[in-house]
Amino acid sequence: MATCLPFRAIPLKPHFTRPAKITCSAPTAQSQLAKQRLLNLIGDQDRGLMTQNNPTKLVSIVKAIDDLADLGRDSVTTGGSLSATWRLLWTTEKEQLFIIQKASLFGTQTGDVLQVIDVGQRVLNNVITFPPDGVFFVRSDIAIASNQRVNFKFTSAVLRGKSWEIPLPPFGQGWFDTVYLDDEIRVVKDIRGDYLVVDRAPYTWKE
Repeated sequence: MATCLPFRAIPLKPHFTRPAKITCSAPTAQSQLAKQRLLNLIGDQDRGLMTQNNPTKLVSIVKAIDDLADLGRDSVTTGGSLSATWRLLWTTEKEQLFIIQKASLFGTQTGDVLQVIDVGQRVLNNVITFPPDGVFFVRSDIAIASNQRVNFKFTSAVLRGKSWEIPLPPFGQGWFDTVYLDDEIRVVKDIRGDYLVVDRAPYTWKE
């Protein structure tokens, strides 16, 4: 997900459309149990804010992620099913958590935090929304590196208001592994050792 700086958001509505139907392989009973265990652990963690001050909880969540990753070790997670608008459920990424926690200090609030991937077009947008209309997003080029790894390189960043837009320079590259993927959620570990759990948003975000 994108690194970003605090700012006073100015509204602009992103465009939402109904997503295409996604078909994935049916999870096994064992993976369903492991998935539900993970979702139960993160359900009251306020997208990761509560976990920051609870190392015992963090250990439990990471263990649940590792268990799910072990079950999906031989699966391919970089195909067409990776293309989606993914919505943040939980993360250890400090930049995201800072914005979620501190946005109110800058006259706004954090809405959905998204990762929008199009495998066919080889693009990824990391998006932070600020209801009712504000948005900050980072564009990336992506390349499939293996059955579960995607390399990315930031190409531009945009802070957009209702009637203006400020372009920002690109600032980084790396990789992430999708260690679990089904028709509901996706679980990620990235180059920095951070974790991300997202679900398929009920809409498609577009610039």
